Amino acid sequence: MSDLLSLSVILIVFTSLVSYYALNNYSTFEKASFRPYRIRYNREWWRWVTNGFIHIDYMHLFVNMLSLYFFGRNLELYLGAIVPGLAPAAFLLFYISAIAVSGIYSYLRHKNDFSYSAVGASGAVSAVIFSCIMFDPFSKIYLYFALGIPSWIFGILYLYYEYYMGKKQMDNIGHDAHFSGAVYGLVFTIILYPQSVIAFIGHFIR
Repeated sequence: MSDLLSLSVILIVFTSLVSYYALNNYSTFEKASFRPYRIRYNREWWRWVTNGFIHIDYMHLFVNMLSLYFFGRNLELYLGAIVPGLAPAAFLLFYISAIAVSGIYSYLRHKNDFSYSAVGASGAVSAVIFSCIMFDPFSKIYLYFALGIPSWIFGILYLYYEYYMGKKQMDNIGHDAHFSGAVYGLVFTIILYPQSVIAFIGHFIR
């Protein structure tokens, strides 16, 4: 599959267009954002998914889409190898469900908080990254485009950081969604391809 026809690129273009529109239309931004209170009491179920296609600003959008570009293409290749013919459907199901699943903990935590709101594809992108880590734990992840570390080490550090920051609540970043998305990426991969566990361990004992 060429880059231009990959689902990752299609999702990037779609998300960028929707985010741009929402950033210039407050009504749309508000209706699409993740608001647990409104989901619970107003039955606005679409917010489980729509929040993953809008972003708080252009830098937030850029970082998420850049990560999706690099890791999404790799994941499509992995899926193409294990579920040939079904890879596009599997990738799309995985990505959309990751948006929703990554918000579950935040929903439970803030379902009675009228003011809480969250947006962004970070949870789904975290799921994509951690699925790739499961398939190839020794691939390099470059921090600030310079420092390359094995992806399994990055994964451990990332999970610890997001868990710690989520507990501290020191900023307005959705650390809970990042952590939940990452865990979902691992779980989904194992369920879809149980042999990935054996392959993962095999990378360390070769």
